[in-house]
Amino acid sequence: MPPSAADLLMEIYRAAVRGADPGVAVREALAAEPYAPGRPLWLLSIGKAAHTMASAAVEALAAQGITIAGGVVVGTHAEVTPHAQLEMATGEHPLPGLQSLKAAERIGAIVTRVAPEDDVLVLLSGGGSSLAGAPVHGVSSDDLTALNLMLLGSGADIMVMNAARKRFSRWAAGRLARAVAPARVRCLIVSDVHGDDPTFIASGPCSADPLYARDLEALLEEHDLAGRLPPNVRAVLDRMMAGDEPETPKPGDPVFANVTQKVILGNAHALQAAASRASALGVRPVFISRDSILDSAARTGVMLAQELIRFADSGLRRSNDPAPYACMLWGGETTVVLEDGHHGVGGRCQELALAAARALDAAGSDAHGVTLLAAGTDGRDGPTDAAGAIVDGGTWAALKRAGRDPERDLARHDAFPAFDAIGALVRTGHSGTNVRDVVIGLVQPR
Repeated sequence: MPPSAADLLMEIYRAAVRGADPGVAVREALAAEPYAPGRPLWLLSIGKAAHTMASAAVEALAAQGITIAGGVVVGTHAEVTPHAQLEMATGEHPLPGLQSLKAAERIGAIVTRVAPEDDVLVLLSGGGSSLAGAPVHGVSSDDLTALNLMLLGSGADIMVMNAARKRFSRWAAGRLARAVAPARVRCLIVSDVHGDDPTFIASGPCSADPLYARDLEALLEEHDLAGRLPPNVRAVLDRMMAGDEPETPKPGDPVFANVTQKVILGNAHALQAAASRASALGVRPVFISRDSILDSAARTGVMLAQELIRFADSGLRRSNDPAPYACMLWGGETTVVLEDGHHGVGGRCQELALAAARALDAAGSDAHGVTLLAAGTDGRDGPTDAAGAIVDGGTWAALKRAGRDPERDLARHDAFPAFDAIGALVRTGHSGTNVRDVVIGLVQPR
């Protein structure tokens, strides 16, 4: 008897997370290009994968005989330090708060100790923008939180959000590189953005900012965000455009002369690992979509449900292949537009899944045997303790039987309590990685 679709989806999802192991990637990167003893080395690890990356780096550096002079690890929750010379800090996510401000101050205390002849190993992963979020001069912590809250609810993609928030963050947009220059900086990066551009990952603390203040103003205007900036943020941007406030470091700035950056892990690694595991479990065929999911979570959920139904209707169910399931995989990061004060609790993956459940319900018998999992690789979707959810053609009706109004839940972005009521949430805890989201669709032949 073949395993249930839900069990199989969870096994494939766990394989995706294992395939995005930042510890393995860090060890491999440091083994490929080892450090030479003799120079003091400082370690800064920031993001959702901070502790995993730092622990792997400590292990790899010890094997090379490298002594760590000091550093700080800024992650999502308290961990035991992997090295006596490394301080531990936690910040808030997705919105920076008091702990994020304290974490940023601890980074400041470390960088003042870095000498020009030293080495600095920077380990970055998604979430660093918020976890070490602190404002630039002229912007308060409340202003920065308000800016992030506005951007997160705007429906703008991650590129637009990062372009805006990094300009007003203390260590973002190349400012960390400027603070430790001319020390030699090596940056290893786990990507959580489309295109794996270091400029946007964790708001690019070691990357030149290609946008000038007027470019950012134009981008905000294009997305109807310019008029929604908090007043102090608006004032600082105006002063930057007028030349009364310094620009962020630009390409060609000498502060980047001794900086090297390498993306060592991304969403593609998770998808490939998931596909390999699915094949090993006897699932076939297995298709990985070439296109990242970047649109509205609700629209994407409908689109993927319909694509799975078409996948089944293509003759798969009538084939002679004895495989119990076939699979499609997508990766990326969708968006959700939140109306101020009029939304519930959930995340983009849960909203995608709820919209998919409605589409599968509407398809009736055509959706028989179609099951979908949408989850974040970090183990946390939005401000909830769930990574995502699993749905099929019976989910919408199950929600109604449980006393929910799923149409209202979808309209109010209130997917979390809805799925919690029927046990459809994917709960795995923090994964120690973050390479965006994965969506796994299974089709069971009839």
